[in-house]
Amino acid sequence: MIKKTLLTMAALLLVSGSFSVYAGELSGVTFPDEKVMAGKTLKLNGMAIRKALVFIKVFVGGFYLEHPTTDADEAIESEQVKHFYLQYMTSKATAKKIQEGFIEKMEDCNSPDLVQKHRAEIDQYAAWLDQDMKPGSISESLYVPGKGLTLTVNGVEKGTIEDVEFAQMYYRYSLGDKADKKLRRGYLGL
Repeated sequence: MIKKTLLTMAALLLVSGSFSVYAGELSGVTFPDEKVMAGKTLKLNGMAIRKALVFIKVFVGGFYLEHPTTDADEAIESEQVKHFYLQYMTSKATAKKIQEGFIEKMEDCNSPDLVQKHRAEIDQYAAWLDQDMKPGSISESLYVPGKGLTLTVNGVEKGTIEDVEFAQMYYRYSLGDKADKKLRRGYLGL
């Protein structure tokens, strides 16, 4: 009986052509288990939700890696394709708040020497965060070794910063020891 059921399910899948496997859902946002980006298959490493004032859901995020890990240093420093996908949940995420928050967290999560060295890149990335994000708005960052860190907002590519050290600073912002603890745990699948 089980064999017949499995054969029937396999036949239905062949007829339908394909299917998607979803790894998780968080606050109404579904994240696929895998994504193909920059020619690599990335796996969902973890999901997290950013809240403000305890109850305002700012965004839901998924973090994808070629080689999933629960080790923050490996996720930050490894040379592999990495992808953050953020879907905004509130209309309170103004460009000004997003830019100021980005700069503040980059400064908090990285050493003063690194911040000073990469001030131009921090300011450039912040300048690309120039849109008020409404519910359903999407922000994506993609790191490709040898190319750099690219920001895309609502399907429009804003730019790429090539510096590897800046990319590590960026990932330290979400995954490092001084990152928001709930986001860090979620993205690392802890």
